[in-house]
Amino acid sequence: MERQNPLFRLFLHVAALLLAAVILMPLVWLFVMSISPAADLAAKPLRWWPETMDFSRYATLLSTLENSAGAAFVASLRNSLMVAGMATTAAVALAVPAGWAVSRTPSVGWSLSLVIATYMLPPVALAVPLYMALANFGLLNNVFGLALVYLTILAPFTTWLMKSGFDGIPREIEQAAVIDGASLWQTLRIITLPLALPVVATSALFAFLLGWDEFFYALLFTSDQRAKTLTVAIADLAGGRVSDYGLIATAGVLAALPPVVVGLVMQRALISGLTSGGVKG
Repeated sequence: MERQNPLFRLFLHVAALLLAAVILMPLVWLFVMSISPAADLAAKPLRWWPETMDFSRYATLLSTLENSAGAAFVASLRNSLMVAGMATTAAVALAVPAGWAVSRTPSVGWSLSLVIATYMLPPVALAVPLYMALANFGLLNNVFGLALVYLTILAPFTTWLMKSGFDGIPREIEQAAVIDGASLWQTLRIITLPLALPVVATSALFAFLLGWDEFFYALLFTSDQRAKTLTVAIADLAGGRVSDYGLIATAGVLAALPPVVVGLVMQRALISGLTSGGVKG
């Protein structure tokens, strides 16, 4: 029953505003730093809004001039998009049949538990064997090799999400399709997968975010602009090579834009996917 108490509704609105402030204020301050002159960032007392807005740092980081800071940043941005995109595509392609198989065959559910157990391992535990494998195949400092490494992180997680999503789809629908003469592949492609699209979108979004934010493997397996990702590039900026904190903040703003855009585009599918298993008919 819906609560109509005005005090309760006021409490909900205040709580929502506080939550939004806690989440958004760091992002707002990051943007303010990115457009503030260096003098304002060092001023005491601190100026919460710059007297003059300076957008030159965005032009600097998005510049494509050879051997410039912008060229290195744009290359890292491109690498991150390629690595996260390839790893997400491969992870979802593996997770859909794997999650469906585990969901419809409970007797092999132990296999998913083993896969999830590998996800629980700290990255440093797998660093040496992964490094040796990439070195043997000549894939060190390579975007394709890094995407394969990310796949070891994303595939278990997306498989678990897909399995949970398939559990919420009634098996009777698939059984009816099989009785009508559909093969397993046709049942998955025509019947089950369209019903699971919100979960597929949710899995893809979370996989992309995990791949986009990954830092440890990217730092370990890359050494130059051929494969260096955005997280490593920002760490380089913050590691003492740049004294302009506004430039670091600008890099943070630009790095946050792709996930935000993807999240906004897939917002409806994300909400539907997260709630698809909450109510069963």
